[in-house]
Amino acid sequence: MNRQGKFRTPRRPKKPLNNQKDPVGVYCRVRPLGGGDEECCIEVISSTTIQLHAPEGFKVNRNGEYKETQYSFKKVFGVSVSQLELFEHVARPLVDDLIHGKNGLLFTYGVTGSGKTFTMTGSPGQGGLLPRSLDMIFNSIGPYQAKRYVFKTDDKNGMEIQCEVDALLERQRRENNLSVPKTPSSRQRIEPEIVDMITPEEACKADGVDEDSSYSVFVSYIEIYNNYIYDLLEETQEEAVKPKWNGGGTPVRQNTEFIPPQSKILREDQNHNMYVAGCMEVEVKSAEEAFQVFWRGQKKRKVANTRLNRESSRSHSVFIIKLAQAPLDADGDNVLQDKNQVNVSQLCLVDLAGSERTGRTGAEGTRIREAGNINQSLLNLRTCIEILRENQMCGTNKMVPYRDSKVTHLFKNYFDGEGKVRMVVCVNPKGEDYEETLLVMRFAEMTQEVEVARPVDRPICGLTPGRRHKNQAFKEELCKLDERGAPVETDLTAFLNNLVLSLPPLPSCELTDPSDDVTLPRLIEALHNRQRIRQTIIEEYNRAANTMKSLLQELDSNLISKENFIHEQNGKLIEKDKLIQNNMAEIERLEKKTKMQEHKMDILQKTTKIYEEDKRTLQQELDMREHRLQRELSDKRRLEQRMHGVVSDTQHKWEKECERRVNAMQLEMQNKLWVKDEKLKQLKAIVVESKASTRPDPPPRQSRPQRPSRDECPPPKRSASPSPLPTTTPVRPLHRRSRSAGAEKWVDHKPTSSLDLGTVLQPVIPNSIQVSAPNEKALSKCDRYVLTHQEVASDGEVQTKLIKGEVIKTRGGGQAVQFTDIETLKQELTTVPSRKRKSSEGVSPSGDQEEGDWTDVETRCSVAVEMRAGSNMGPGYEHHGITKRRKP
Repeated sequence: MNRQGKFRTPRRPKKPLNNQKDPVGVYCRVRPLGGGDEECCIEVISSTTIQLHAPEGFKVNRNGEYKETQYSFKKVFGVSVSQLELFEHVARPLVDDLIHGKNGLLFTYGVTGSGKTFTMTGSPGQGGLLPRSLDMIFNSIGPYQAKRYVFKTDDKNGMEIQCEVDALLERQRRENNLSVPKTPSSRQRIEPEIVDMITPEEACKADGVDEDSSYSVFVSYIEIYNNYIYDLLEETQEEAVKPKWNGGGTPVRQNTEFIPPQSKILREDQNHNMYVAGCMEVEVKSAEEAFQVFWRGQKKRKVANTRLNRESSRSHSVFIIKLAQAPLDADGDNVLQDKNQVNVSQLCLVDLAGSERTGRTGAEGTRIREAGNINQSLLNLRTCIEILRENQMCGTNKMVPYRDSKVTHLFKNYFDGEGKVRMVVCVNPKGEDYEETLLVMRFAEMTQEVEVARPVDRPICGLTPGRRHKNQAFKEELCKLDERGAPVETDLTAFLNNLVLSLPPLPSCELTDPSDDVTLPRLIEALHNRQRIRQTIIEEYNRAANTMKSLLQELDSNLISKENFIHEQNGKLIEKDKLIQNNMAEIERLEKKTKMQEHKMDILQKTTKIYEEDKRTLQQELDMREHRLQRELSDKRRLEQRMHGVVSDTQHKWEKECERRVNAMQLEMQNKLWVKDEKLKQLKAIVVESKASTRPDPPPRQSRPQRPSRDECPPPKRSASPSPLPTTTPVRPLHRRSRSAGAEKWVDHKPTSSLDLGTVLQPVIPNSIQVSAPNEKALSKCDRYVLTHQEVASDGEVQTKLIKGEVIKTRGGGQAVQFTDIETLKQELTTVPSRKRKSSEGVSPSGDQEEGDWTDVETRCSVAVEMRAGSNMGPGYEHHGITKRRKP
């Protein structure tokens, strides 16, 4: 508990509130196309608007039409814009704020190969934003720079002040100490890559530089590679080690070995500003020296050759320009030795690595890891910007994930109101980069909606302004007096001679007599008179001097008050000018916004007209199709009525025809049966007569009729509609086993409510699983299914239906049953009523019919009709019996 309390983050001190906010300034720069045959997907419409259109073969909308999108920026720089014009609009205001004690952040953003490094660094003769910023800083503060090592960093993001004596000792110590690397001098040979970056005609200078302050510039250069921070100015790459000797007296290794660079960490200073701990800060005294330091670190930056860019940056680089300034003392000669009066402002110039797709760059191995870290850090930057925008627009208070990436963690103070933030979006108009450019445009559009608090002006020092100028004037006058020499003494002698001549003359001092008592007293009196006159002159002189001094002091105080009043009025005028400039800028922004809105309204009106015309065309087409549909519906109804009448007539006609054919068939069958009965009577009479003639009459008994043959009793022909079979003459078709007796595995579903009819023939299915309710487990093990269903027939008897089907697997992994066949089992009475015959032959005297052969169980059970799958008989066909399965 104590340990946690010890390392608790201190409470952030309250900063002066500033309700004024400025949006993030986003600029767009379009790179020229590399070749003449490449397709362009970006068009510059105005100085603030560009338009993106999809390249050929790339469809955006679902309907296959090309979609053109427009994006607005604070300023758009086309392919013909020079580096100087870009600097004047983008970086010069940030350099002005740096000199006046305010912070600034400028970073370039875009796809790989879009010209970010060229925009930031430039080339010989076409200096970028960085060398021009350094040139403007030293052109502005050159005469007011402090001597080297008067300002000294304290390694905690602070600044200390040394007197000139300590600074001289520090300078001598560093020059004599060889272990400390010397800073490059402007007199050394300049690299050919950076020579003549800026021409003298393009040099610029800031206005309103405080002459009563002393300045020093410190630069540092770091890179963020794979989310690790490295110091590019660190030169301790080799460290001396003790040589190791073997037994023979020869060294086994060299006395130096390569030490890889160590990554740096981020820390928070006493003002809760983030800085890189242990980063080397070099004091520079000229633009050439500063750019030489930058180029020394640029050579160590991670670059690689990819398919899209020959020198692709594999890391984010940050060049920090830190300006320390402190007021002069009251004499205007030395720097005021007060650490609290030191003001440190910094300008960060960031060259972000470009987002890329590994499929297009052809990256492999280490390059894939680098691209993944680059894309992840840029994604974290987009996430932070998006959450900041949501918090400002929706009033939410979500935590911004600055710590997810080193880039956002290092610059989080700028988004919290520590300085101005500006972004240059570099785009390549190539059609191949359309998708990546579209994402960059969306991010830039979102970034413009983020507002950053305006930094607070630093307090004004209470010392008298113009101290440096007065001190210089005093030194110049002393030099002039030293140069005059003799003429000054001559004027003073003449003045003294005139003053002596104005005194009363001395009397004669010659003594002729030793006893002369008149000459000496007279001389003494004359001298006393001259002494009184001298005292009077001195008093008058002192009085006049005091009067003159008072007058001078009064004039000086009046002058100081007037200068203070003028300075105050100038400050007010500057504030008014800034307010007017802000209002003018706001008016210009609103005018541009109004023009843009008018342009969008014109586009929307044109689009609305097109949509209205399309709507009218579609409505007319819809009315025509509706009218056609109504006409077709009416024709269809008429055709249905006509066909219904035709079907009715045809059905009535066929019903009469079928009835006629059935009656004719019944009559024919009755005649055949009557003929067969007559033949049987005759045959019976012959048999009886032959037996009576050979032997005596036996006691009367019933004779068993002969079973009719298959030829004598052919089965009736099947018709389209099922008809009941005659019960008097059994028909025995060819025996065929049921399909349920196959080798398939069955699910025999018999409900618990089924009745036991006690019949001899029962539906028996081998290789089956009997269940009372179907389940998934049983269905998964079988491939056939049968359901036993009982119902009451029209004659009051109970009939049993066997509903059969096949088990199939569904796409979801389950089982389904597809019904394919139905068998119906029905009981009949054991006695069959006999047909009335015309002849009385063959009738027993007791009147009973001899039909034992036709009513026994064996005869009845030998008749069966089976419905085949796919036959013309419907599922309602009734089976009068099933052939009893005999055991082998």
